[in-house]
Amino acid sequence: MSEVRIVAEPRTEFGKGAARRVRRADKVPAVLYGHGEPPRHVSLPGHELMLALKSDANVLLTLETAEGDQLALPKAVVRDPIKGHLEHVDLIAVRRGEKVTVEIPVVLVGEAAPETLVDHQITTLTLEADATDLPESVEVSVEGLSAGKTVTAGEITLPRGTTLQQDGEQVVVQGLGVISEEALEAELEAAEEELGAGQAGAEAADEGDVQAEGDSPDNEGSESDKAGEGDDVPATEA
Repeated sequence: MSEVRIVAEPRTEFGKGAARRVRRADKVPAVLYGHGEPPRHVSLPGHELMLALKSDANVLLTLETAEGDQLALPKAVVRDPIKGHLEHVDLIAVRRGEKVTVEIPVVLVGEAAPETLVDHQITTLTLEADATDLPESVEVSVEGLSAGKTVTAGEITLPRGTTLQQDGEQVVVQGLGVISEEALEAELEAAEEELGAGQAGAEAADEGDVQAEGDSPDNEGSESDKAGEGDDVPATEA
């Protein structure tokens, strides 16, 4: 893992306005947690921190503070959703030899079997490792992986000194069969035929409804006409 030394200046002002002033000075507001100590608010140089996190998400930082050096790991990083620059960072204080639980990226190596699509379902593994000796990634071989085959978290060979902290039955990689061009065309033709049959059935049903309406009697007359047929109307006095 990479290790970067960086100056941490104490912050005494808080809130959105204070945070904006820190960012305008090309620095990043941060909070350091851990070891039962009260949270410590600091500001870190923006450019140096950005380069450190770009090279390794689990970079080990040596913070130069007024009280002395303090080792820390990034815990949460907030970036501007549009510009991408760092908005805020939460750090966790660590000691050499201390065990921590972190997310380590999964890197796929090798070539799958012909006509096999590799479905990468989990991109990180949750591992426990020495805080000062974290692996940058975990390699997972997909060499010869065929359709229907999987690689679970428990089957992966982990870096020395690490232990898995998640369900070993979780599927990390799965091989999917690639549909051939001929099979794809056959499926499309079948779908078109099914669609055509459905449309023909709907048109036939509509024609039947129209014919039934044409055969209905239309000379029944109104209720008033029916009442007047064959009835004797009593004479009225003049």
